[in-house]
Amino acid sequence: MLSLKQIQQLLNHDIEQNHQVIINQLSSDVVLINQISHYIIHSGGKRLRPLLLMLVARALAYKGQAHTKAAAIIEFIHTATLLHDDVVDESALRRGKDTANNVFGNAASVLTGDFLYSRAFQMMVELDQMKIMQILANATNKIAEGEVLQLLNCNNPDITETQYMEVIYCKTAKLFEAACDVASIIADAPTSTQHALRQYGIHLGNAFQIADDVLDYTADSNTLGKNIGDDLAEGKVTLPVIYALQGSLDKEKALIREAIEQGHHPEMDKIIQIINQSGAIEYATQKAQQSAKLAIEALIVLSDSVYKDALISLAHIAVERTH
Repeated sequence: MLSLKQIQQLLNHDIEQNHQVIINQLSSDVVLINQISHYIIHSGGKRLRPLLLMLVARALAYKGQAHTKAAAIIEFIHTATLLHDDVVDESALRRGKDTANNVFGNAASVLTGDFLYSRAFQMMVELDQMKIMQILANATNKIAEGEVLQLLNCNNPDITETQYMEVIYCKTAKLFEAACDVASIIADAPTSTQHALRQYGIHLGNAFQIADDVLDYTADSNTLGKNIGDDLAEGKVTLPVIYALQGSLDKEKALIREAIEQGHHPEMDKIIQIINQSGAIEYATQKAQQSAKLAIEALIVLSDSVYKDALISLAHIAVERTH
C-alpha cells in the first residue's frame, strides 16, 4: 500500500501546478480576503479532494492540465464550507490551529467563504464545460442542504443511522463524488466508467467521514488538532453515539441523551468512556471499512496502473489514519 506522502510524490508536478493555480486565484484587491484565504488554505490540510480529482484524471490516462484548475475549484468549495462550518459550530480549533473565525471574527470568515464560492464559479466558467458546471453547482447546493440538515439534527438524540448517512453524504461524500465525476468528464471517460468512479467517490467519502467521527472519540487531541469529544459537545449525533445509545444501559443512555441535548456536559469524560466501552467504535470502524471496500471494488473499471494503486491506497488511508 502506498502512503499519502508517496501518493503526493507520484503527483508532484500536478500538485505544484494546482498549488500555483490556488495562489493565483486567491488574489483580491481586498487585503483582508487575501489574509483569511491564505490563512486557511495554508493551515496544514491534506488537500485530499483536489488530490483525488487529479489522481482519477491520471488513472484515466488524461494527458492535459485542465484537471489542476478543476482541482483548485474543488479545494475552494471545500475551504468555503470549512469557513462557514467553523462559524456555525463556534469552533476554536481546526488542524491544531486557531480557526479563521477565532482569529479574524465570524463576519469576515463568512464573507471570505462567500468570496471563495464565487471565485470557484468564476473558474468553472473559464473551464467552459456546462456539464462540469452542472456537477459542481449541484454539489455545492447539496453540501448546503447537508449543513442545514446537520443543524436541524443538532441536539436531537433520536437521530437514526439512516439520517446520519444522509447528512454525511451531503456534507462530505458529495464533494468526493463530484471530484471523481469532474475528472471523468475532463478525461472523456465512457459513461459506465463515470458511474463507477462516482460510486468510488461516494464510498470513499463515507469511509472518510465515518472514520473522522470515530477519531473524535479515540484520537489524541494533539494529533487530531481539536479537542476529543468536540462533536458531542456541539450536540452532533454521529455513528458512534447512535450505536452507543442503542446498546447502553438505561442510566448510561440517559447520560448520553443529556449530553446531546445540552451540549457541553459536566461528565463528558465519563460519557466518552461509555461510548468507547459500548462497542460503538468497533461498529463504526467496521462500517468505515465496508465503505472503503466498496470504493475499491468500484475501481474494477480502471486499467492497472500506479494511479489505480494510489486510489486503492487512498481508500485504505481513509479508514486507517490517525488524524
